Amino acid sequence: MKKAGLYIHIPFCDGKCPYCDFYSFRTDEEGKDAYVSALCREIKRKSEDYSFCADTVYFGGGTPSVLGAKRLNRIFEEICKYFSPAADGEITAECNPSSSDRAFFSDIAESGFNRISMGMQSFVDGERKILGRRGSGKDVLKRVEEAERAGIENVSLDLMLGIPLQTMQSFSQSLSACIEAGVPHISGYMLKIEEGTPFYNMRESLPLPDEDAVCDMYLQMCETFGKAGIEQYEVSNFAVKGKESLHNLKYWRCEEYLGIGPSAHSFMDGKRFFYPRDTEKFIRAPEIVSDGEGGDFEEYAMLALRLKEGLKESETLRRFGFGIPEKVYEVAEKFEKTGLLNITDEGINLSPDGFLLSNAIIGEMIL
Repeated sequence: MKKAGLYIHIPFCDGKCPYCDFYSFRTDEEGKDAYVSALCREIKRKSEDYSFCADTVYFGGGTPSVLGAKRLNRIFEEICKYFSPAADGEITAECNPSSSDRAFFSDIAESGFNRISMGMQSFVDGERKILGRRGSGKDVLKRVEEAERAGIENVSLDLMLGIPLQTMQSFSQSLSACIEAGVPHISGYMLKIEEGTPFYNMRESLPLPDEDAVCDMYLQMCETFGKAGIEQYEVSNFAVKGKESLHNLKYWRCEEYLGIGPSAHSFMDGKRFFYPRDTEKFIRAPEIVSDGEGGDFEEYAMLALRLKEGLKESETLRRFGFGIPEKVYEVAEKFEKTGLLNITDEGINLSPDGFLLSNAIIGEMIL
């Protein structure tokens, strides 16, 4: 049986953060139960359309931990029935410190979860407050310890840069906290002010660091984590060797994955499709929307260049029957002269400085 990733979207949160434009909202216990039942039905239904072994399973959101361990375990039991997760597979749940504790971690670990992605965003309490995050930075470190004691040692922390009130000094505190926590994986994202969020309405008055400061923070993050043995492997992701996110690597390597839940996207059999952002409709009668063909060279190259390993000649030849086109190399040579990327016998990969300009560079090279 072939292998593919499985993504499960949990659209619930305790409260909406002012920067977040993900599909999420509050609900009551009855709403959670109704959604879990609908998810379980849809998992069974999709298994009739697609047969694969889920070697990675990722519960994202929203905040999956607000469902509680019992509901998460019920969903995972259905997944085990119909998609036979590999014994050594990566099973991840996103969680927040405010909706998880040692008992929660112990319960889901017993069910088969073996990886946690925890939202820290900042260790500095003043920055956490303006981001709408509950609890303190020390609470995050406590939750990491509790997860590890429960047997889940593969923990990832989310970190944000370019947030209101942040300085290089305060950002260094967050970097140090990540290293102190001893986690094997960190995702470091630049804040993007998304239309329709409270931050967007406040954008003219937000005390944001300037663009140069944010770039300096990014490069400092790359250097600091690298010295600590947490190597960059993607534009925004860092890991101890062997602890890269296997599920997210499927996205960046243009491999197959099935997403279930409102707003969840999929790439299966060369097709891309998604569920609309409508939980009530998903509960009543879920349907998917076609998003066209996927996996051509341009899309593959765009995603591959997000990775530190970059766009490889051998993999391009294996997938498409041809190597990296000469026109791509011609454009890449211009950026190589300024240190934004490297050209080797194996292919093309961006430098940390190049990652800061990745959208523009990739757009000129590929599109």
